[in-house]
Amino acid sequence: MKTPTLTVRVVRKTAEATDIATFELVDAQGDALPPFSAGAHIDVHLPNGLVRQYSLCNDSAETHRYLIGVLRDPASRGGSLAMHDLVNEGDILQISAPKNHFPLAHEARRSLLLAGGIGITPILCMAERLAISGAEFDLHYCTRSPARTAFRNRIRGSAFTSRVHFHFDDGDAAQKLDIAATLDKVEDGTHLYVCGPKGFMNAVLDTARAAGWPEAQLHYEFFAADVGPSDSDESFEVKLASSGRVIKVEKDKTIITALAAAGVEIPFSCEQGVCGTCLTRVLEGVPDHKDNYLTPEEQAANDQLLPCCSRARSPMLVLDL
Repeated sequence: MKTPTLTVRVVRKTAEATDIATFELVDAQGDALPPFSAGAHIDVHLPNGLVRQYSLCNDSAETHRYLIGVLRDPASRGGSLAMHDLVNEGDILQISAPKNHFPLAHEARRSLLLAGGIGITPILCMAERLAISGAEFDLHYCTRSPARTAFRNRIRGSAFTSRVHFHFDDGDAAQKLDIAATLDKVEDGTHLYVCGPKGFMNAVLDTARAAGWPEAQLHYEFFAADVGPSDSDESFEVKLASSGRVIKVEKDKTIITALAAAGVEIPFSCEQGVCGTCLTRVLEGVPDHKDNYLTPEEQAANDQLLPCCSRARSPMLVLDL
């Protein structure tokens, strides 16, 4: 089941950095766009039929436009290439209303923002919002090189530029980010936010957890995941709690595709276990979590799962559907 979409026009496509383009979107009829908060993203329906999630990186107080930044990634599943090669100024696109699974914790006394590559998009919006509100924060921005650093001039021209630390892979060792040293002190009231490539995010989160950071102070959002079939996948059954109906999920099918084939549709978007749109309560059974959305504690509770990618460790799952 697809959620309603908004019709927007691409009014500006800009080469922001090497292999990174920004797209400015406005309502096709000139109306105001739905409001959003720092950390929000939109689903973009691409010309090749794919749907991909992109963080909004303009001022969250703006209602006349949305701005997204997209990395051209040859190893992607086709989303970034479609944005770069098929979407041009003047084109009409369908997008979702903004969703925010990566919000700022406004009770934080201090925020530590870590961005890797194109992960700067939600982090930059957060930094600007924190600066406007007068909150304490520091931003570490890691990229391969200055030429691949999106929004560098925007950051350098900002009022909070002194709080931003750039780290380049091709620079000298002294300026590279020491993740362990950055996260070695766990302070009450300090919240950590991280976005970027999966390897970068895992390194940051693993280091933070090893240093004793409470899960409630860790905030992150993955936009891609490896959720392909595994040799260990087996068929299982799901039972719909409302009707008692039992549906078999074959080893090469996802729960969502099995449900759809049986005429049962639930909202979904990314199909990679990163956006949370299809989150479903589990009433009985043990899920086999394959997502990057739930925290380790949430996964261990086994009372919810992402049916777009996760499976079952038990012969049956009873779902709150």
